[in-house]
Amino acid sequence: MERDANLMAVLRRLDDPEWLEFPAGYSRTELAASCGILAADIESRFSTSCEIERDIQDSAQYARIEVPGESTVSGTRIVVLVSKFKPLAMVAADNPGAFLSTDEACAEGALDASDLEEVKQALVGSGHLVIPEELLMSRYDGVAHLRFHGSGEPDWWDRFFGSF
Repeated sequence: MERDANLMAVLRRLDDPEWLEFPAGYSRTELAASCGILAADIESRFSTSCEIERDIQDSAQYARIEVPGESTVSGTRIVVLVSKFKPLAMVAADNPGAFLSTDEACAEGALDASDLEEVKQALVGSGHLVIPEELLMSRYDGVAHLRFHGSGEPDWWDRFFGSF
Protein backbone atom coordinates (compact mmCIF):
# COMPACT_ATOMS: atom_id res chain seq x y z
CA MET A 1 0.00 0.00 0.00
CA GLU A 2 2.80 2.44 0.85
CA ARG A 3 4.49 1.64 -2.47
CA ASP A 4 1.28 2.40 -4.36
CA ALA A 5 0.79 5.64 -2.40
CA ASN A 6 4.34 6.71 -3.28
CA LEU A 7 3.82 5.86 -6.95
CA MET A 8 0.50 7.73 -7.02
CA ALA A 9 2.32 10.74 -5.56
CA VAL A 10 4.74 10.59 -8.52
CA LEU A 11 1.82 10.41 -10.99
CA ARG A 12 0.12 13.37 -9.35
CA ARG A 13 3.36 15.39 -9.34
CA LEU A 14 3.76 14.83 -13.11
CA ASP A 15 0.09 15.63 -13.83
CA ASP A 16 0.24 19.18 -15.17
CA PRO A 17 -2.98 20.43 -16.82
CA GLU A 18 -1.00 22.58 -19.25
CA TRP A 19 1.19 19.74 -20.55
CA LEU A 20 -0.90 16.79 -21.70
CA GLU A 21 1.11 14.97 -24.37
CA PHE A 22 4.56 15.61 -22.91
CA PRO A 23 5.93 17.50 -19.89
CA ALA A 24 7.41 20.97 -19.73
CA GLY A 25 11.08 20.73 -20.63
CA TYR A 26 10.51 17.59 -22.72
CA SER A 27 13.48 16.65 -24.85
CA ARG A 28 12.79 14.18 -27.63
CA THR A 29 16.56 13.82 -28.13
CA GLU A 30 17.22 12.90 -24.50
CA LEU A 31 14.31 10.44 -24.38
CA ALA A 32 15.39 8.87 -27.67
CA ALA A 33 18.90 8.34 -26.31
CA SER A 34 17.56 6.91 -23.05
CA CYS A 35 15.21 4.53 -24.91
CA GLY A 36 18.06 3.45 -27.19
CA ILE A 37 20.12 2.47 -24.17
CA LEU A 38 17.11 0.73 -22.60
CA ALA A 39 16.30 -1.21 -25.78
CA ALA A 40 19.94 -2.29 -26.23
CA ASP A 41 20.06 -3.48 -22.61
CA ILE A 42 16.83 -5.48 -22.98
CA GLU A 43 18.04 -7.01 -26.25
CA SER A 44 21.31 -7.97 -24.56
CA ARG A 45 19.57 -9.51 -21.55
CA PHE A 46 17.31 -11.63 -23.78
CA SER A 47 19.86 -12.26 -26.56
CA THR A 48 17.42 -11.14 -29.22
CA SER A 49 16.28 -8.26 -31.38
CA CYS A 50 13.20 -6.51 -30.07
CA GLU A 51 10.55 -4.77 -32.08
CA ILE A 52 10.70 -1.10 -31.11
CA GLU A 53 8.21 1.62 -31.95
CA ARG A 54 9.45 5.13 -31.06
CA ASP A 55 8.18 8.67 -31.02
CA ILE A 56 4.53 7.66 -31.02
CA GLN A 57 2.49 10.57 -32.36
CA ASP A 58 -0.49 12.11 -30.54
CA SER A 59 0.26 10.07 -27.46
CA ALA A 60 1.85 10.50 -24.05
CA GLN A 61 3.67 7.24 -24.80
CA TYR A 62 7.10 7.59 -26.36
CA ALA A 63 8.10 3.99 -27.04
CA ARG A 64 6.89 0.42 -27.12
CA ILE A 65 9.52 -2.32 -26.87
CA GLU A 66 8.47 -5.93 -27.47
CA VAL A 67 10.56 -8.88 -26.30
CA PRO A 68 9.52 -11.77 -28.56
CA GLY A 69 7.93 -14.76 -26.85
CA GLU A 70 10.56 -17.07 -28.35
CA SER A 71 13.13 -15.33 -26.15
CA THR A 72 11.23 -15.64 -22.86
CA VAL A 73 11.07 -18.59 -20.47
CA SER A 74 7.28 -18.82 -20.67
CA GLY A 75 7.00 -18.21 -24.41
CA THR A 76 4.91 -15.07 -23.87
CA ARG A 77 6.10 -11.78 -25.30
CA ILE A 78 6.87 -8.98 -22.88
CA VAL A 79 5.81 -5.44 -23.72
CA VAL A 80 7.54 -2.41 -22.22
CA LEU A 81 5.92 1.00 -22.59
CA VAL A 82 7.89 4.18 -21.95
CA SER A 83 6.02 7.41 -21.31
CA LYS A 84 7.10 10.81 -22.58
CA PHE A 85 6.77 11.72 -18.90
CA LYS A 86 10.10 10.30 -17.83
CA PRO A 87 10.69 8.37 -15.61
CA LEU A 88 7.36 6.52 -16.12
CA ALA A 89 7.37 3.05 -17.70
CA MET A 90 5.24 -0.06 -17.44
CA VAL A 91 5.63 -3.76 -18.21
CA ALA A 92 2.96 -6.17 -19.45
CA ALA A 93 2.83 -9.83 -20.38
CA ASP A 94 1.64 -10.31 -23.99
CA ASN A 95 0.00 -6.88 -24.27
CA PRO A 96 -1.27 -4.20 -21.91
CA GLY A 97 -4.64 -5.34 -20.58
CA ALA A 98 -4.08 -9.03 -21.34
CA PHE A 99 -3.66 -9.65 -17.59
CA LEU A 100 -4.70 -7.62 -14.57
CA SER A 101 -1.07 -7.38 -13.51
CA THR A 102 2.35 -8.90 -14.00
CA ASP A 103 1.74 -10.76 -10.71
CA GLU A 104 -1.34 -12.39 -12.24
CA ALA A 105 0.60 -13.25 -15.40
CA CYS A 106 3.33 -14.87 -13.28
CA ALA A 107 0.76 -16.78 -11.21
CA GLU A 108 -0.85 -18.11 -14.40
CA GLY A 109 2.52 -19.12 -15.86
CA ALA A 110 2.33 -16.64 -18.73
CA LEU A 111 5.28 -14.62 -17.40
CA ASP A 112 8.41 -15.92 -15.74
CA ALA A 113 9.49 -13.97 -12.65
CA SER A 114 13.14 -14.00 -13.75
CA ASP A 115 12.23 -12.50 -17.14
CA LEU A 116 10.18 -9.82 -15.40
CA GLU A 117 13.11 -9.05 -13.10
CA GLU A 118 15.48 -8.69 -16.09
CA VAL A 119 13.17 -6.14 -17.69
CA LYS A 120 12.72 -4.25 -14.42
CA GLN A 121 16.48 -4.13 -13.89
CA ALA A 122 16.96 -2.73 -17.40
CA LEU A 123 14.31 -0.08 -16.73
CA VAL A 124 15.74 0.95 -13.39
CA GLY A 125 19.24 0.98 -14.88
CA SER A 126 18.11 3.45 -17.53
CA GLY A 127 16.49 5.73 -14.97
CA HIS A 128 12.87 4.63 -15.37
CA LEU A 129 10.29 4.00 -12.67
CA VAL A 130 8.11 0.94 -13.23
CA ILE A 131 4.46 1.74 -12.56
CA PRO A 132 2.31 -1.39 -12.13
CA GLU A 133 -0.39 -1.76 -14.76
CA GLU A 134 -3.06 -2.27 -12.10
CA LEU A 135 -2.22 1.12 -10.57
CA LEU A 136 -2.39 2.80 -13.98
CA MET A 137 -5.86 1.30 -14.44
CA SER A 138 -7.14 3.31 -11.46
CA ARG A 139 -9.74 5.94 -12.34
CA TYR A 140 -8.06 9.20 -13.31
CA ASP A 141 -8.88 11.91 -10.78
CA GLY A 142 -6.09 14.33 -11.59
CA VAL A 143 -6.04 17.99 -12.52
CA ALA A 144 -5.78 17.79 -16.32
CA HIS A 145 -8.82 17.96 -18.57
CA LEU A 146 -8.29 14.90 -20.76
CA ARG A 147 -9.69 14.67 -24.28
CA PHE A 148 -10.56 11.05 -23.68
CA HIS A 149 -11.18 8.78 -26.68
CA GLY A 150 -12.19 5.59 -24.88
CA SER A 151 -15.39 4.38 -23.31
CA GLY A 152 -16.11 4.89 -19.65
CA GLU A 153 -13.97 7.02 -17.38
CA PRO A 154 -10.30 7.79 -18.17
CA ASP A 155 -7.63 6.19 -16.03
CA TRP A 156 -4.02 7.01 -15.22
CA TRP A 157 -2.89 4.84 -18.15
CA ASP A 158 -4.82 7.16 -20.46
CA ARG A 159 -3.10 10.15 -18.85
CA PHE A 160 0.50 8.98 -19.19
CA PHE A 161 0.44 6.37 -21.98
CA GLY A 162 -2.75 7.05 -23.94
CA SER A 163 -3.56 8.86 -27.19
CA PHE A 164 -4.71 12.44 -27.53
